[in-house]
Parts: sequence; C-alpha cells; structure tokens
Amino acid sequence: MGQPEFVPVPERDRVHVTERLPVPDGWTADRPGDVKSTGGQPRGPWLGSAGPDQGYALRLAAQLRDRISLAPGEHSDDVIAGAVEVGMKRASLFGRAPIKADVEIAFTLWGYLGDAPEPELVAFRKAMFAGAAHHYAARRAIVDHVPEETLRLTAADVQQRTKTGWRALLTVP
Repeated sequence: MGQPEFVPVPERDRVHVTERLPVPDGWTADRPGDVKSTGGQPRGPWLGSAGPDQGYALRLAAQLRDRISLAPGEHSDDVIAGAVEVGMKRASLFGRAPIKADVEIAFTLWGYLGDAPEPELVAFRKAMFAGAAHHYAARRAIVDHVPEETLRLTAADVQQRTKTGWRALLTVP
C-alpha cells in the first residue's frame, strides 16, 4: 500500500527508481553442451534417456526392496540398478520425474513383483541382470530389451499382460 504524500518521509527512506535493465536478446544454443539438432535429445546406444530428477527413482526402488522376489543367485543391488534404469526411461518418455508406478512397472516386467515368473524368464533375467549394479553396459542392455510401446502401458496393463506372456512385452532374441 502506498504512503500518502502528506506524510513526511526522510530522504533515505524514499523509494528510488533504479536503472531499468534492457530486454535480453534471443538465445541460441552455442555452448559445447547444448543440444543443437532440431530433433532434440540424441538417441542411440549408450546415450540413455534424459529427464528431470531421475535420481529419485533410486529412492522409490529402495522403498520396494522388501517386495522384490529374487531367484537363487540373483542380487538385489543388481536388480534395483537395472529396474531403476527402466523406470527412468519410462519417466523420461512422459517428460517428468520418476514416480512409484515407473519403478513398479520395471520390476513387474522382469517378474520381480507379483506372481512367480516362468522359469524361462528367470533364466533370461538372471543373465541380463548379473553385475548390473557395477556395469553400465549391462544396465543399458536391460533397458534396450524393453520397447517404448511397453513402457507406455499402464501398471494394470503390464500386470495383466505379464500373466498371458512376458515375451510380448520384452524384446527377446
């Protein structure tokens, strides 16, 4: 609220108009790390999927650690590392930070949540997730086996489709 003009104000307390800043010029991507192509973020092997606050998926996965069903010879750190990468890719497809459903879908796709998976899936995932906590290439291979169409499904759809056939959801050689 403004102060009436008839009220005396010492000079040091008066509001002084400062210099106005000029309107900035247009911005161009000319720094070394800027994405310059018109196609947006580059895609390809080993490049990953950019998205906001993706590290939050690690916290979400840690909350699900007790619900993960492991087969003999599987390690929870490897499973969490691989599933987090899949969850982060799903979140980046929607242009947002990871949510609990992203990580749950990743675990469900590979048979770590829910009903006991088929022995064939267990053998396939054991080889895929071995050492994933320590090897970026292993995590990238896990993510590359999950097609974008699968990641766009809802959690209910993924649960239903894993019961009828997990091969339809993953790229299996």
